[in-house]
Amino acid sequence: MNMRQRVELKFKDEIEFLKGWKRNKKAVGAIAPTSSVTARKMASVVRPVSGLPVLELGPGTGIITKAILARGVQPSNLTSVEYSPDFCRHLRAQFPDVDIRCGDAFALDLVLGAQRDAQFDCVISAVPLLHLPVAKRQALVIDLLERVPIGRPVVQITYGLLSPVVALPKQYEVCHLAFMLRNIPPAQLWIYRKVA
Repeated sequence: MNMRQRVELKFKDEIEFLKGWKRNKKAVGAIAPTSSVTARKMASVVRPVSGLPVLELGPGTGIITKAILARGVQPSNLTSVEYSPDFCRHLRAQFPDVDIRCGDAFALDLVLGAQRDAQFDCVISAVPLLHLPVAKRQALVIDLLERVPIGRPVVQITYGLLSPVVALPKQYEVCHLAFMLRNIPPAQLWIYRKVA
């Protein structure tokens, strides 16, 4: 293996990310892949013993997918929804046993098909929300909370200082999970939970 091949292999995710970012900067929503430290923190809320599948939105190159699987989730118990067809091909090659769905997180009933009424243990989301209207962000969070049991989290990564959506006290609460300095750029992690 020559030097170029070794570099390409070592930085495979970063190269795929940069290709995707170049093709559609707005859909990718970040300037670098999520760090492995941030991915592990996001995945820390997963509860494999629940027996419920996990829903991942915006897996990109699969950094967070790896962290979810490392928590003990069986690949067949993970559904990942990715908007970019190029990232979908990359993910399917990297995680052949994970249910990779190519589609829009804002049209989940359509993307999930027969699984649209499924309950998930939690949702791990890297969907770029900050460039979207507030009403669309809120609608997504409310939709996601209907797909998890009361008390289980929807985790969202963002690169702004504040949560992309505000709490609606009669519907859901917002909690700060972490500020991740070891991410480029530094990221905020938020948890949304349905109010009983």
